[in-house]
Amino acid sequence: MKGFFKWFKSSTKMKRWFFLILLGIVLASAGVSKIIISEEISFQEVGKSAILFICGFTCVILGIVFCQKRVLELLIEDVNNKGKKDKNSVDVKSLIFNRKVYDDGPNIVVIGGGTGLNTVLKGLKNFTSNITAIVTVSDYGRVAGYSRKKLNLLPLDDIKESLVALSNNEAPMEGLLNLQFSNSILKDLSFGDIYLLAMEELYGDFYDSIEKCKNILNINGKVLPVTLDEIKICAELKDGTVIEDRDKIPEIVYDKASKINRIFINPSNCKVAPGVIEAIENADAIIIGPGSLYTNVIPNLLVKNVAKTIRESKAMKVYISNIMTEPGQTDGYSMSEHLNAIIEHAGKGIIDYCIYDTGDIIPEIMKRYHREGADLVEIDSQKAKELGVKLIGRELSCMIDDSVRHSPNGVAEAIMELICNDLKFKDNQNTKDYLLLSGKLKNSKKKRKSRIKILKRKEKAEAKEVPKIKPDKNRQRKSKFSTKYKDRIEAIQNTDENIARNRRLEQEKTEKEKFLKEVEDNIKSKDENTVK
Repeated sequence: MKGFFKWFKSSTKMKRWFFLILLGIVLASAGVSKIIISEEISFQEVGKSAILFICGFTCVILGIVFCQKRVLELLIEDVNNKGKKDKNSVDVKSLIFNRKVYDDGPNIVVIGGGTGLNTVLKGLKNFTSNITAIVTVSDYGRVAGYSRKKLNLLPLDDIKESLVALSNNEAPMEGLLNLQFSNSILKDLSFGDIYLLAMEELYGDFYDSIEKCKNILNINGKVLPVTLDEIKICAELKDGTVIEDRDKIPEIVYDKASKINRIFINPSNCKVAPGVIEAIENADAIIIGPGSLYTNVIPNLLVKNVAKTIRESKAMKVYISNIMTEPGQTDGYSMSEHLNAIIEHAGKGIIDYCIYDTGDIIPEIMKRYHREGADLVEIDSQKAKELGVKLIGRELSCMIDDSVRHSPNGVAEAIMELICNDLKFKDNQNTKDYLLLSGKLKNSKKKRKSRIKILKRKEKAEAKEVPKIKPDKNRQRKSKFSTKYKDRIEAIQNTDENIARNRRLEQEKTEKEKFLKEVEDNIKSKDENTVK
């Protein structure tokens, strides 16, 4: 009985629909009763009774429909807060929760590598467990670590990082898979390498062992290597230079001052791993990027039949644009140049949508990136549209470990919104899939907006503390944040000038003291000679 009354709490937002159903019953009953109790009735009164009955019946239907929709939304909210449930919250899980909420979610394939890929996985796992991460099993020409050499394994770093990203408990999983033993027998061996080797020996096949990790490690999705062959990522520069060591690409590009003409893999005829083509064919959405354009994103598309299958797939193909350029790879690249590089390597039809960042990055952060040779990716919308790509702008940037990163939740929300709009376009807005996704999306957006509001308040408070400097009218800046943060940029520059001036004065003072000391020593020396 106690659980029953929980449904009438204000937080559940169910009372309005119960009231609408009750109102409908009263109106319908009034319309019917008026006809039943009257011995004689005119056509006008029949019409009134019919209108009352129709209005009442409509209210009952609408009330039931919105009640069911709200129940599904409560289910999504409850699932989203699993493990953090308050005893006073509505106990929806005990009534209708089922793991199928996630199992019946959209099939999403994410292709890439490194931090960018894992960012997308961290956000998507909150919406569906039907996620397939396709990553490159390659050392990129790097020297193999001690653990890998000792156990004679394929390079598995990207595989392990993706398993961590899809885990329900990321921190413990990361600590476990990256643990290096200090014991004399297992010294310097990685637990993650030992575990994956044990899985391969147990199931007799590397692909099957990775596939089984989903159930054993209880992760929301699966991770597939794009190929089981050892490959190297090579670059050909516009001046004809060929680089066969992935790690040396940025350095040589910088030294040669020549842009990358194309990326290729060696051997070029490497076979795609089992399950990859099937995952792409069954996908509802295929996500490419974000990440290092030439070393994490494009190489996956160069493996035999991968790009061809993506182009032929009926799934929506989405590219998540990078926020910053990468020194030695994409110096000065705009959004359209990123898109064009992918299309040139993988063919037209590889991308349908491009999601890019519209958020602001504060000047203090940009100053550090400029020192490292990076800059914001220019959003040249017109050129991007000429490539046949639909553009979607969202606030995606956030600060993670003092670096500009894509927000996992922001990226996932943008992708899910695309899928929901596609279902709506196909007139499937009343299906279970749409209701579950839209309810989850609505709840996620609400929480994200509240977090953004808190951050903006803090940012405004910090901005007030920065002294305002009169701007120089002759100076022009092209950065997208220059107008909003003009005063803060001036303040930073003024501070830098003061620091430089102080250093210069300190240096002049030191040189002056040194000169005076030399003069004093010379006078002293002359006096001693005179005495002698």
